Amino acid sequence: MLIAAPGWSACQENVGVRFVPADGRVDVLINGRQVTSYLYTSDLTKPVLYPVKTISGIKVNRDYPFEQVEWESKDHPHHVGIFFTYDKVNGNGFWNNTTSPPQISHVEFVEITDGMEQGTLSVVLAWVGKNGKRLLREDRSMVFRAKDKNIFIDFSMTLMAMDTTIVFEDTKEGMFAIRLAHWLKEKGGTGKYTSSNGDKGAAEVWGKRAEWVRIEGHKDGQQVGIAILNHPSSQNYPTYWHARDYGLFSANPLGQSVFQKEVGLEAPEPYNLTLAPGESALFKFRMIIYEGSMSKEQLDREFDNYRNH
Repeated sequence: MLIAAPGWSACQENVGVRFVPADGRVDVLINGRQVTSYLYTSDLTKPVLYPVKTISGIKVNRDYPFEQVEWESKDHPHHVGIFFTYDKVNGNGFWNNTTSPPQISHVEFVEITDGMEQGTLSVVLAWVGKNGKRLLREDRSMVFRAKDKNIFIDFSMTLMAMDTTIVFEDTKEGMFAIRLAHWLKEKGGTGKYTSSNGDKGAAEVWGKRAEWVRIEGHKDGQQVGIAILNHPSSQNYPTYWHARDYGLFSANPLGQSVFQKEVGLEAPEPYNLTLAPGESALFKFRMIIYEGSMSKEQLDREFDNYRNH
């Protein structure tokens, strides 16, 4: 069921959150400026949010593979914008694939609602295996809002097994991620990760649990950051972090034993999330895209607000 956005008068067009559907995408406008687009064309291996911009228009994601920029890295072409996917799902690799199947396919829109304070875009997706069979139904909600120079996107993804038992084997290749712009990454850029634990830098953040992680850098004299917060109701909270210095910024709650092993834990415990037909798992994250700087204390407060949301 599609819930159409309410009408907007001329004086409202540049205020609040507005969605503009087009062929194979929905543009997301905040105060009249495009901050991202939900892309869901059939040639994509999964729907993505691309490009990703701050409130004043600074792009924080890598352009490749959609656009060719001379100084950008060309590794990992499956890292596109903001994405949610996972490898090793009943033997299907949904993470590394650049051709389909397997594929996460857009099925339908459930809600597209503009708003002065916030806007909601909700969809149904199908995780389709190599044999063309639907393995999982994904119900995804994305709520957009802005305050001052901060953009908040609340993601809620519920994965439900269809008519066969689904096993997510432990792997580092997942799950909720953004591929950072060249200037924002740690290696060769200006970025620096910090976690809610106080760890700093990819080498310290990677493979550990944390309630939130942020990266901050600067472009043309402007300080910019991205924070990802993991909600306590989310599967295997607090999530592990697959945060790399080359620009992959990912929260992965399902790679437990791999992360435990690689950080030196003596007896890694496999998580191997298993869903019987009809069973589901919830994954919830808030992404904050901001201009300026946010201290650990500020992000702790933001997390407390999110926890109680």
